[in-house]
Amino acid sequence: MTDLKGKAALVTGASRGMGRAIAQRLAADGALVAVHYSRDADAARQTVATIEQAGGEAFQVQAEFGTDGDVRTLLTGLSAGLGGRPLDILVNNAACGNQDTVRAGSIDRLTPGQFDEVFAINVKAPLFLIQATLPLMPDGGRIVNISSLATRIALPSQIAYAMTKGAVEVMSRTLANALGARGITVNTVSPGSTDTEVTDTLHNPQVRTILADLTALGRIGRPADIADAVAFLASDDARWITGNVLDATGGAYLGPMWAR
Repeated sequence: MTDLKGKAALVTGASRGMGRAIAQRLAADGALVAVHYSRDADAARQTVATIEQAGGEAFQVQAEFGTDGDVRTLLTGLSAGLGGRPLDILVNNAACGNQDTVRAGSIDRLTPGQFDEVFAINVKAPLFLIQATLPLMPDGGRIVNISSLATRIALPSQIAYAMTKGAVEVMSRTLANALGARGITVNTVSPGSTDTEVTDTLHNPQVRTILADLTALGRIGRPADIADAVAFLASDDARWITGNVLDATGGAYLGPMWAR
């Protein structure tokens, strides 16, 4: 465990999946965690309740990314929950990657509306959320953005989604350079296939076997695997690391299995 006592963190998309695991881990390390959600208030309450039952502190904030005033709405709730405290850690986890968008995402089927939606949620919202929260963040703060394995392998059915995550990685490097004078680190965590309730394809045993076989460590990732990587980058142990992409895929798609 890392020591985040006295720190405050915002985790977007924290009502379930990887976001929930990240929020729980940061809270277990001592941080007050703002649990952001888009629509599922009950799920966000469950995240908060789980944190509190474990002895941590959390509160929920709502904003639907990709809509007018999304960042302003989130900032209002965040400021109220912080009660004058600074925001030390920002984790941009929320993303649009639902199965309908993925299936329709090939070059012959992708629509301008789908393209605009995924970029609004995955790129525009994190960028302007960082802009809005920087006045709340003290020198030495931490920003961690969540990318994807899709940036280093070619998945034709996810072209727009992969493009957004490429943009997130460029954003992270650029902001790491821009914010370095304040001691604020900006890094990216890149998960691969991760076993969450939001990834329908992983419910198929055959798909799970194939993906595990394509991974050097021989299994599908767990939300806690990603949360632990984020917690490291949010801690003082990572104070000299910025502008990096941390591959948290378990070694997915590293090369042919017969070479082992």
